[in-house]
Amino acid sequence: MKTRFTEMVGVRHPIVQGGMQWVGRAELVAAVANAGALGFLTALTQPTPEALAREIARCRALTDQPFGVNLTLLPSLKPPPYQAYCDVIAESGVTVVETAGYKPQPYVERFQQAGIRIIHKCTSLRHALSAERMGVDAISIDGFECAGHPGEDDIPGLILIPAAAAALRIPVIASGGFGDGRGLVAALALGADGINMGTRFCATQEAPIHDAFKQAMVANDERATDLILRSYRNTARVARNAISQQVLEAERAGQPFEAVAPLVKGLRGREGLESGDLDHGIWTAGQVQGLIHDIPTVQELVSRIVAEAEAIIGGRLAAMRVA
Repeated sequence: MKTRFTEMVGVRHPIVQGGMQWVGRAELVAAVANAGALGFLTALTQPTPEALAREIARCRALTDQPFGVNLTLLPSLKPPPYQAYCDVIAESGVTVVETAGYKPQPYVERFQQAGIRIIHKCTSLRHALSAERMGVDAISIDGFECAGHPGEDDIPGLILIPAAAAALRIPVIASGGFGDGRGLVAALALGADGINMGTRFCATQEAPIHDAFKQAMVANDERATDLILRSYRNTARVARNAISQQVLEAERAGQPFEAVAPLVKGLRGREGLESGDLDHGIWTAGQVQGLIHDIPTVQELVSRIVAEAEAIIGGRLAAMRVA
């Protein structure tokens, strides 16, 4: 399937595996690349810029297809060495980067100098327009259904995707709630140039997380998420578990963020993903869990999505057209 996006980044299918903390590692990203889609290593999953350089090399040893690196920029009292991570990416030879979070302007300029295409992830049209003015090459627009941070506007993809496609000149990747060929066709019909999937790629054989989490995503339905941290204006959609419920109780009681910080810290979530304890920490998952019914290989998943999309376009939709 050919779109502006596939031609821009040199992949066969308009499907993206976006950056996912603790999950975007070489074994998953290489599998996505070998399946003809675009995968992103997650820079901050690696503890140092030097470790990121080694992970990029490890991924390159597993695939000869294009892949990228995600760099998420978040305000912090003790921020990571973003510039050093940026320099590693710029010097690594990768051809595409996904940025997310705070304004990426300083890093956009560095990546442009290195000839790297930049996809910026946004949760609102106004931020997408701002990123376009900064010079990014494509926008990944996150609807309210998404896992992770959906923003504070609560605009679902059915509205946000066509609004972005109409307002932006650059390609748009639809994100949030996608997991099958029906979603891909719907995104293309709404004006997007491809889809981004996170939760669905977590429920694959190559995803480097404990099988208990994959089985949970199969068992869960679309209601099995919680929106936490809303009272602190840092909303996150996570899988519902004992920890997310504790966080919500603290928020309802009006407790300050310091009261929930130990519950939501990233290291605790990582320990759970590795041990298989579903209630050890928070873990990110979207409403698309309701559409996940198996744990295929990445190749099987991508091939199935593309085949289903082509069948819908060439079959069901074509049959509806009146001569």
